[in-house]
Amino acid sequence: MANTNAPFGFRQYSGNGSAPTYEQVAVQIAYNASAIFYGDPVENDTNGQVVVGTGTSTIAGVFVGCKYLSVAQKRTVWSNYWPGSDVASSQTVTGYIVNDPNARFVAQSDSTGLTQAAVNANIGFAIGTGNTANGISGAYLDHTSIGTTSTLPFRVISLLTTPPGAPGTEAGGYNDVIVAFNSVSTKQLTGI
Repeated sequence: MANTNAPFGFRQYSGNGSAPTYEQVAVQIAYNASAIFYGDPVENDTNGQVVVGTGTSTIAGVFVGCKYLSVAQKRTVWSNYWPGSDVASSQTVTGYIVNDPNARFVAQSDSTGLTQAAVNANIGFAIGTGNTANGISGAYLDHTSIGTTSTLPFRVISLLTTPPGAPGTEAGGYNDVIVAFNSVSTKQLTGI
């Protein structure tokens, strides 16, 4: 059975932390930043706040939720995605990201898919269309960026093959891949 094109961003596979928070750290999101979905890689902007990542450079981590004072609802909202509006300009949005250098994530490849030859290569990602109904990311791995470029944000660790026959485990397009951080801000040796 062929894999289905249904990207879900970067879902944590393993890490050093424990449930329920794992390695989540609080960050600030610009009040006027575009939508950020659960599983989207994020990067720092020039003000030190996080925005959706571009796919080919150092990232701050993987987004896992936020809280903000909603203008429309007049209360604090906890959400697994940032809708990109609904706060006053004087307010800050607290986002939560996973940026532990030892974290591992499962992500879907693009239509070409990745093979065993991609293991230990560096790879970028593309931001797909997030789902506003459930807040899940549409980000996926971009096979066209695969290579040895040191600034690519992720490294391919292995292909996901278990349990056999599960969605995403078949070889070919849209297969699931286990990746680790390659270029995350907590691993960088230089400042910005």
